Amino acid sequence: MPPTATRPAVRTHLRVLRPNPAIPWYLWCAALAVTSAYIGGYWDISWHRSIGRDSFWSPPHIAIYGCGVLAGLSSAYLILTTTLGAHAPLRPVSVGIWGLRGPLGAFISAWGGLAMLVSAPFDNWWHNAYGLDVRIVSPPHMVLAAGFFGINFGTVLLMQAFVNRAEIAARRSLRRLLLYVGGMAVCESLLLKIEYISRSQMHSAAFYAVTVSGTLGIVTALAIASRHRWGATILTSVYALFSVAFLWILPLFPAEPKLGPVYSPVTHFVPWEFPLLIMIPALVTDLILQRTAAWRPLARAPVTGLAFLGTFIVVQWPFAYFLMSPLARNWVFGAGYWDFNTLPSSPYARFEFLPPDTPPQFARGMLIAVLIACAMTYVGLHLGRVLQRVKR
Repeated sequence: MPPTATRPAVRTHLRVLRPNPAIPWYLWCAALAVTSAYIGGYWDISWHRSIGRDSFWSPPHIAIYGCGVLAGLSSAYLILTTTLGAHAPLRPVSVGIWGLRGPLGAFISAWGGLAMLVSAPFDNWWHNAYGLDVRIVSPPHMVLAAGFFGINFGTVLLMQAFVNRAEIAARRSLRRLLLYVGGMAVCESLLLKIEYISRSQMHSAAFYAVTVSGTLGIVTALAIASRHRWGATILTSVYALFSVAFLWILPLFPAEPKLGPVYSPVTHFVPWEFPLLIMIPALVTDLILQRTAAWRPLARAPVTGLAFLGTFIVVQWPFAYFLMSPLARNWVFGAGYWDFNTLPSSPYARFEFLPPDTPPQFARGMLIAVLIACAMTYVGLHLGRVLQRVKR
C-alpha cells in the first residue's frame, strides 16, 4: 500500500490518543472556592482570638462568603449551559433536577453556596442578639459549615466524574486537583474541632475519638476514590502544609484586642497550634490499603482503622509532651501563642494537660475511639468505591 494512503489514518489515530489535558476553568474556580472558604475560616478564628469581632465586613468574612459566590457562579454556568444547550459537552453525562440539567456535583455545590450565603445574615443577627461568640459550634456556624461541606462534596463529585471519564493523559492532572480539594475537606473537618483537640487535651481518650470522627472517613474515601497509591498521605499533607503556613505567617501581622476583658496581651494575629501528626498514620493507611485491596471491607476496615488510630496515638502522645515543653515555645512550633481572653491561670496558658481521665473512663473512651475509627474506615471504603463509579 502506498505510504500516502496511511497518513490520514495515522493522523486521525494520533488525534484520538491525544486528549486535551487542560482542566476546565470551572474546576479551577471550584478549587479556588473551597480554598477561599478554608483560608477565610482559619483567618476568622484567628481574628476572633486576636481582635474580637469588630465588623461583619471583615476580610476573613469576605474570603469565606467569596466561596459561596465562586461556587454559585461556576455551578450556575454548568447548569444553565447544560440545560439550554442541546449539544452542550456535559449534557450526555448530566442529571435532571426540577427541569434543569447539569452534573450532580454542580447541583450540590449550588445548594452549598446558597446555604453559605444564607448563613451570613443569620450569623450577623446572632451576634447582634447574643453578643460576641467565639465558639466554633453555634447554629449560624453550623449552617455555614454545612454549606461549605456541600460545596466541597459537590466539587469532589464533579472532579471525580471528570477523573473517571478522562483519558490517561488528562487523568493525572485531574487526580492531583481532586486530592487537593479533598485535602481542603480534611482541613475543614479538623478546623471545626479545634476547641476539642488542643494540646491540653492530647492525653485524653476524647481527643483521639474526636480526631478520627469524620476525618478518617474522608481520608479513606478519597484515598480509595482517587486510586492513587499515596492518596491518604497527599490528603493529609495538604492539611499539614496549610497549617504550618498559617502558623508561621499570621504572627507576622500586628493585631490588638478591641473587646474586653483582656486577660493576656496580644500584639499580633494568633494562629492555631502546630498541625496534628496525622500524616504518619495516613502513610501507614496507604501501605495497608495497597496490600489489602482484595480483602472484604469487613476485614479491611478494622485492620486499617486500628492501624491509623494506633499509629496516631504512638506519635501524637509523646509529641504532646514536647509541645508542653519550653523547646516548642518558638515560631516553628508556635506553642507560646494564645488568645486575649485566655486566663493566665488556665491549664492551656500554664502548659498543663487537663485533669486525666480515671482508668475506667480512659478505657471506655479508647474503646469508643476504636469503634469510631473502624466505623469511619468502613464507611470510607464503601464511599470510595461508590465515588470510583461516578460519571455524572
